[in-house]
Amino acid sequence: MTRRIVLKIGTSVLTGGTRKLDHDRMFEIVRQCAALHEEGYELIVCTSGAIAAGSERLRMTRQPDSLAEKQMLAAVGQSRLMEIWEQLFTRFHIHVGQMLLTRADVEDRRRFLNARDTLSALLEHRIVPVINENDAVTTAEIRVGDNDNLSALCVLLAEADLLILLSDQPGLFTADPRTDPNAELIAEVRRIDADLHAVAGESKSGLGVGGMKTKLDAADMARRAGACVVIAAGDAPEAIRRIVAGERIGTRFPALDVPVENRKRWILGGANAAGAVAIDQGAAAALAGGGGSLLPAGIIRVDGSFERGDVVQITAADRTNLGRGVVRYDSADVGRIRGLQSDRIRETLGYAYGPVVIHRDDLILI
Repeated sequence: MTRRIVLKIGTSVLTGGTRKLDHDRMFEIVRQCAALHEEGYELIVCTSGAIAAGSERLRMTRQPDSLAEKQMLAAVGQSRLMEIWEQLFTRFHIHVGQMLLTRADVEDRRRFLNARDTLSALLEHRIVPVINENDAVTTAEIRVGDNDNLSALCVLLAEADLLILLSDQPGLFTADPRTDPNAELIAEVRRIDADLHAVAGESKSGLGVGGMKTKLDAADMARRAGACVVIAAGDAPEAIRRIVAGERIGTRFPALDVPVENRKRWILGGANAAGAVAIDQGAAAALAGGGGSLLPAGIIRVDGSFERGDVVQITAADRTNLGRGVVRYDSADVGRIRGLQSDRIRETLGYAYGPVVIHRDDLILI
């Protein structure tokens, strides 16, 4: 039974397609959340809209040009956005707590656990966390990238069992419904592959960051963490309550039957991959079939530079992504021992950190 819910609300939903926040629509969202809160559900709101709120506050009618200007608008708008959420939830006697995150807050294992503990404490005290990326200070290097993926990280942090992505579209379609009248809504997705990504359209919103492709990425991460994911229209009547009640609206992505273990969630979504190791077909089959560790004998190439303890991608020879894992040797060492049997590691390097490059306990296949 669904008890902990992450609700992601895009800029296009909060503004109704305009350049201003739609306070009536925000109230309707809070009203539904308050009803669920009263029923005992735990809710986490992942909100966009800081730049839109800043544009509204400063009465700016044009699209911001530079990163600095966008960050300025986010700095002005973030406090205003939070003020509105707090005022609306207070009308239902519900406390809220703000969390501003960047990639750096989840990339480091210790900071990941700290963020998780803060989120748990808020929920334990029946406080609704309102989360946004810290757009006022983030640069390309530390951005999560969009609030779709941020909401998936919230699923990992909170161990939520439902992620609702409210959008300006009713769900995922077979083609872009704005240009193709024959596009059909996809009611359920059980496999996210390259073909599905090909039909996912990009956002046309001037204030938003994400599109359907980012929602697919978020859905894939969240369902691997054990959460069901639903993409639905933010303006659909009672959309949030209907989804929680199990009504089939929008596009549904069922949780995987065997979700990622808690200790591997940081590997899945917390850290950016520092580099990659390409493996041969035999190693790929051994990882997929037997749940084994990655040995140096199966590695055919090292891409990028990484240190011992970094998260790296595991790829096929053609760079197809196969998984992620924490390496026990740095990139220079892996380059020297690739293709060798494990018993030759010490004689090649002069030392050894064990017979495997990535242990199965530190590895996730995708």
